[in-house]
Amino acid sequence: MEEDRTEIIESRPTTAREVHDVDRGQRVTEVRSTAAPRTDMDRVESVAYDPFESRRLAAYRATQLVYWVFGLIEGLIAIRFILKALGANPSAGFAQFIYGVTAPLVAPFLGLFGNPTSQGSVLELTSIVALIVYALLAWLIGKLVWIVAGETRSAVKTHSTQIDSRI
Repeated sequence: MEEDRTEIIESRPTTAREVHDVDRGQRVTEVRSTAAPRTDMDRVESVAYDPFESRRLAAYRATQLVYWVFGLIEGLIAIRFILKALGANPSAGFAQFIYGVTAPLVAPFLGLFGNPTSQGSVLELTSIVALIVYALLAWLIGKLVWIVAGETRSAVKTHSTQIDSRI
């Protein structure tokens, strides 16, 4: 795969000469100044390109996906906690759905603490522990994804063009 690389030596009106980099098999455009600096240019254009942008974007999206999944889990457990705390009717359809979906999520934490009850309301400490553990797990997995897939190098390739229409 051949990659173009432009190196700007000076930012004055220039001439370009194409050189082949034999060591790397790349084509390099060498730019050198041929005249004194001019201030009567019509347009000066600079373009910057970050070659690591796509990898960084993919890692960012993977991290966001991890946070979204764990956010959904946290939200469902929070609804379970509120339904239990307010003493919702466990035979109601919505309560049955939430309890059924979240039962496997809070199961690893059952029996850790007793759940105080009062007049049909339950302060489910298991759900609170599950919320804390899943939040910590989401943060750790998100950081791990970023460490493994994220690109922290910041290389920027630039290309400048000066156009003088008063020739």
